[in-house]
Amino acid sequence: MKAKVHVTLKSGVLDPQGKAIANALGHLGFTGIGEVRQGKYIELELAETDREKARQQVEQMCRQLLANTVIENYSIEI
Repeated sequence: MKAKVHVTLKSGVLDPQGKAIANALGHLGFTGIGEVRQGKYIELELAETDREKARQQVEQMCRQLLANTVIENYSIEI
């Protein structure tokens, strides 16, 4: 079973990488770009065959390692 995890900074948390990306896009001639937020995308191949158990397992992975829940949000797709 495959799990997809998107990790993004919470609203209000400064995102210097997002600002750098926005500036670079402007220098390349792209216009009309508003705020840019940068995040992480993680794919996990799981041996678990039960969808709910897989989701619980990935939730635990996110809370313990994949996301810093103080400043980041995450979403899981199984």
